[in-house]
Amino acid sequence: MKKVLMKTNLKGMALMALLVMGSCNKEGSTTIDEGSSVEVVALIASDEADLISEEIAGIGEDVYATEEIRATSKSFFLSNFLPECVTITTVVANGKKETDIDFGEGCELPNGNLLSGIIHLSYAKDVDMATKTISLSLENFTFNEVAVEGGATLERMRSNDNGNPESHAIASYSGLWPDGSTASFTANRTREWIEGYGSGFWADNVFLISGQGTYTGKTVDVYSRETISPLRRELSCRFLVSGVLEVTKNDTAVSLDFGDGTCDAKGMLTYPNGETKEILLRRFKK
Repeated sequence: MKKVLMKTNLKGMALMALLVMGSCNKEGSTTIDEGSSVEVVALIASDEADLISEEIAGIGEDVYATEEIRATSKSFFLSNFLPECVTITTVVANGKKETDIDFGEGCELPNGNLLSGIIHLSYAKDVDMATKTISLSLENFTFNEVAVEGGATLERMRSNDNGNPESHAIASYSGLWPDGSTASFTANRTREWIEGYGSGFWADNVFLISGQGTYTGKTVDVYSRETISPLRRELSCRFLVSGVLEVTKNDTAVSLDFGDGTCDAKGMLTYPNGETKEILLRRFKK
């Protein structure tokens, strides 16, 4: 059996992301320097890598959730998460579903990000399973002209102890940027869908994100990050609105506070010596 679904237009969509830090460091630097403009640029630039990782997982989870809700509800359900230029094809065979999310030669999402290629999903057909393992892989995939390879495994729980959908993702990707620079990045994150599940309208969706990850840039410096307090993602805002992340390079750690719930691009860095610095989190400047 094969079915092709075309998604409806979406007027707006905010980004889902968990910030991964690092890259573009001073040659020979072994710590995160207090107040170093080079370090701050590195922290901001690496935000692109995690945006890629989180948005790939977010797209896959939304497509899966659409099928899940249709299978478990009595009425037809259609999410408006993706625009018409995305084609979704599902093949059922041997007790499994193989779903392709095809962005073609180039499909611009309402948030301005341009994707091409295919995201592949594979998972069990059985709709009664409370938890499913979703395998995710990429084919000729680009994100804002960054060529991305790799994949992820998602453990999708229909209802956690709070009664909310929850997913745990282990991801590993590498990217080739248009300027020739490369990076590798990993994520081990949990995302709880605390508001908006099943509404079909993207803007009322809210997530709490926690976990760990690493980023290795062209200088081969490795940065690790860990969530200190859950990061809140409201899809009506393109930025994280609250939560605290700890970023470590070797034995030196800084914290990044995303604020009090206000929708803005600001984050507050705190260095080991207590110095603080406000930064603007920009993604894929155009």
